Amino acid sequence: DLSEDKVSPCIILKKDGTTLYATRDLAAAIYRHDTYDFAKCLYVVAYQQDLHFKQIFRVLEKMGYAWAKDCVHVAFGMVSFEGEALSTRKGTVIYLEDLLDQAVEKAREIIEQKSPNLENKDVVARQVGIGAVVYTDLSNNRIKDIDFRWDQALNFDGESGPYVQYTHARCCSLLRKAEDLKLDRMDMQALTNDEAQALLRLISRFPDVIQEAANKYEPSMITRAVTDIAQAYNRFYYEHRILDEDLSGTAARVALTKATRDVIRTGLYLIGIEAPERM
Repeated sequence: DLSEDKVSPCIILKKDGTTLYATRDLAAAIYRHDTYDFAKCLYVVAYQQDLHFKQIFRVLEKMGYAWAKDCVHVAFGMVSFEGEALSTRKGTVIYLEDLLDQAVEKAREIIEQKSPNLENKDVVARQVGIGAVVYTDLSNNRIKDIDFRWDQALNFDGESGPYVQYTHARCCSLLRKAEDLKLDRMDMQALTNDEAQALLRLISRFPDVIQEAANKYEPSMITRAVTDIAQAYNRFYYEHRILDEDLSGTAARVALTKATRDVIRTGLYLIGIEAPERM
């Protein structure tokens, strides 16, 4: 009885001796700790199971397992597809493999339209297509429901994976062009404009964002930060010529471009997305 802890009673064994989900989850938790000696055991399961895991973790505490406090339910919302709820009972199921294959195919079609002369189109299509699906899934607070839509996921101009990946590729392109320049001195006055300062502030806060995202088990914080940095860089890019005859100013702008590229690449890596150098 867990009523003293304001948690509903938890049945862990039926009268006839048969087991329930709770029985098996308790056994699994003990096995995982004995086998892996985990620092944290994260249960990434939909929010409808919140009460179930509260009960399981409290039972483990009552059984005397001090490590029960290290078990965490990382709840997430439900996913619909183009406005239609997914249900195995109703047969409205989309398999991940099919979704990823379709994403890659759609990305390939967009690349053919926008960059027909791009090398390694198949590789980039895979990076962009899969990245679009992952980015969409992790772009909102994990507890919120998600409606996956192709026009949003593969939008190269909006808050999407392809948009951030394209910004990374843009940075890489500028850095390749800068390789032949003799950038010995750096004039930091070139970065005193509003656009550069806004970008620098976002980059400086990124390590704290990573720490907070880890503490709260919230990958959308990283996704949001990377999107903000990409948007800030593009504003800087459109308002100020990065490479010009002023080599000391160019050196400062190139350094900021490199920092932006590195942070975007790191952010994408942390959420499991590749960063193409050409798009």
